[in-house]
Amino acid sequence: MMDKKEKKFLTVAPFECAWRKDLKFRESGRGCVAFEAFAHNDVTLVFRENVGSQHYHYKRDNSPHYTVILGSHRNRRLKIEVDGNTVVDVEGVGLCSSSAFQSYWISICDGLISIGKGKYPFQNLVFQWLDSHPNCAVRYIGLSSWDKHVGYRNVSVLPLTRNHISLWKHVDCGEYICEDDDEEELEDERTAYEKWGIEDFLENWELSDVLFIVGTEERPVPAHKSILVASGNFPLTSSEDILRLKGVAYPVLHALLQYIYTGRTQIPEPQLGSLRALGLQFEVIPLVKQCEEARERWKLNKKLFDFGKSVELSYPYTRPNCCTAFPFGVPVDIPRLKQLYLTRKYSDVNIYIEGHGLIARSHKIILSLWSLPFTKMFTNGMSETISPEVILRDISPEAFKGLLEFMYSGELSLEATVDSGALLLQLFLLADQFGVTLLHQECCKKLLEYLSEDSVCLVLQVVSSIPSCKLIQETCEMNFSMHFDYCTTASVDFVLLDETTFRNIIQHPDLTVTSEEKVLNAILMWGVKAKEEYGWEMIDEMMIHCTPELLFGDRLQTVNHLLSFVRFRLLPLPLLEKLGKSNIARHSSTFSNLVMEAINCIKHGLARPENEHNLRIQHRRSSYKELQYICDGDSNGVLYFAGTSYGEHQWVNPVLAKRITITASSPPSRFTDPKALVSRTYRGTSFAGPQIEDGHKSTWWTVDIGADHQLICNNYTLRQDGSRAYMRYWNFQGSLDGKTWTNLRVHENDQTICKPGQFASWPVIGQNALLPFRFFRVVLTGPTADASNPWNFCICFLELYGYFH
Repeated sequence: MMDKKEKKFLTVAPFECAWRKDLKFRESGRGCVAFEAFAHNDVTLVFRENVGSQHYHYKRDNSPHYTVILGSHRNRRLKIEVDGNTVVDVEGVGLCSSSAFQSYWISICDGLISIGKGKYPFQNLVFQWLDSHPNCAVRYIGLSSWDKHVGYRNVSVLPLTRNHISLWKHVDCGEYICEDDDEEELEDERTAYEKWGIEDFLENWELSDVLFIVGTEERPVPAHKSILVASGNFPLTSSEDILRLKGVAYPVLHALLQYIYTGRTQIPEPQLGSLRALGLQFEVIPLVKQCEEARERWKLNKKLFDFGKSVELSYPYTRPNCCTAFPFGVPVDIPRLKQLYLTRKYSDVNIYIEGHGLIARSHKIILSLWSLPFTKMFTNGMSETISPEVILRDISPEAFKGLLEFMYSGELSLEATVDSGALLLQLFLLADQFGVTLLHQECCKKLLEYLSEDSVCLVLQVVSSIPSCKLIQETCEMNFSMHFDYCTTASVDFVLLDETTFRNIIQHPDLTVTSEEKVLNAILMWGVKAKEEYGWEMIDEMMIHCTPELLFGDRLQTVNHLLSFVRFRLLPLPLLEKLGKSNIARHSSTFSNLVMEAINCIKHGLARPENEHNLRIQHRRSSYKELQYICDGDSNGVLYFAGTSYGEHQWVNPVLAKRITITASSPPSRFTDPKALVSRTYRGTSFAGPQIEDGHKSTWWTVDIGADHQLICNNYTLRQDGSRAYMRYWNFQGSLDGKTWTNLRVHENDQTICKPGQFASWPVIGQNALLPFRFFRVVLTGPTADASNPWNFCICFLELYGYFH
């Protein structure tokens, strides 16, 4: 499922701009880009309608665009420009960092520009601006700079989903108050988790396994060995549970533990030296340094501290973009924490998985810091509260070990292997089950990074039932829809999708198919929960001995509903007539009515009902690239598009580039040159000669657009060469296999072309104009105007237009 993926790093030189082919919104005017940046100033992103060049710069751009500048004016301001005009210039917001990479995200939705910090898009919003005259055509993203180099990495573009609705709530609405009770409860639970942390265990008897006996009054103060060991060098042993500190006052010990457990503390200035000494004794080095810095400040300016006033000390947090959950934000040494996990020292719980035995020895306090379910398990009087054993069921041992590794490091380390995709999904479910929010978010991000058409069904089966995974679910549904043919033929995993998910895919506006028959087959296969791939013909055979109620079971009603989303009118008439006579039509009135309606429409041109949505007679918007005729000799046709490697680079002759193949009825020669037909230069003499087929002369030019492509052709252009051999009788045809040909346009005594070198174009209309083909040809059906060589087909240019897939 998961391919090894390199982290992309990019440095943009001053006054340049990087344009990568993958950095574009899927929907114009709507999308989100997440990235990390390293710069002294001017982290600059440009949003344009078209791709720019390497030496493009937004200051010289006259075309419509948005520019967002983080850390403008020597890293003091945030700026937003529209078409070169500054519309936002605010101080102290969205600044950049020259000491480490920082994470940002920028989303655009119909003119609403939202900017946030952190690894997770749509969270931690820092600024918004709404364009009153939005540019809804921006799509391409450029990574730019000003006068210094800017480093970018981990740049990814995400579609906007329901998450962006929450961004709109901030616009002129103040704080958003949810009215739905269920969402309120979910928000309360999330807030409770965010407030939950290591500080809840400060001097808490719950799960404590060591006591400080402090002062002459011998006051007991509980603590936790694993936390102390990871923070300093305390004289602990497995058998000794008491540390006596007779010469230490309780406020000093409290300040030490508060610093360890929360990353901050305060202490009266006269006791600062005692706190430093205690920190030095137990080698809590960050605290020692903080105390020394505070003392130096006091020596330099004693007015900063009133005598007896408390001095505030705070652990220097080095990961500002990471949530302040354990082990971040506190003076915990992560390598020591990892060592505790490996050595199992001071462990107080043995974790068993049913059927796999003992899989880990861990520390209850560490599990509880990350997971409220574990906290409740260990503190609410359950059997695990007093027992040193926990038995889990229906859990992958490998995934649970991954969960533990994350709890002891705060990092998700998942090597890209053959099984890593399945492991990531299992880890994702565990994070949701045990409420480990940060791991859940990391897994979400990984799933989005490595999502492919091979894994999308499996991911959808897992996330569709988890309310917190709407972003992943909607992204997966879009991915499935855009690779519908592959996802419904490479395997039959899609039949396991639940009703809501499958309906969302069938109704998705980005559904991409080569034929509506594929949609019909998928719906029927899903309905019968097929165990292997087959088409509607197999369902038809099943219905000889079986009713729809028995065949489809509880999915029958959904199947009948989904059939209305099949665009039957786009199917060939012979296929529709075959469907109309099928057992499916005989047993299903819904199916029969839809098929007969399409047949009548094609045969008799019946108008659609007024209340019917016109989508049912349109080709799917995303299935084909629209390449429409503009004028004779334009650069908007399919063959020209093939010459640009389908929009990837500048044009080269597509025959030479082997993107298409052109053949003629006569052998190649000086004047029968296939590449000449798609060149951009005029040829005075260019013709295909006749050959004998079935005892008759036949002359033709044929174009093969490639095995992976199809075209629904609605227009074509020819150009006469320099001769006067004007054709009058010919057919324009299409074929799927290059053997069986379908007439797309028949020309009888057509005198459109009447001059040497003349262009002429003709529309393709009628029923066959809806059909996709791979092969196209123009074939003479009668002699030309040249009496000497009446069967030479003399053209020097050919272009096709329509919907290209």
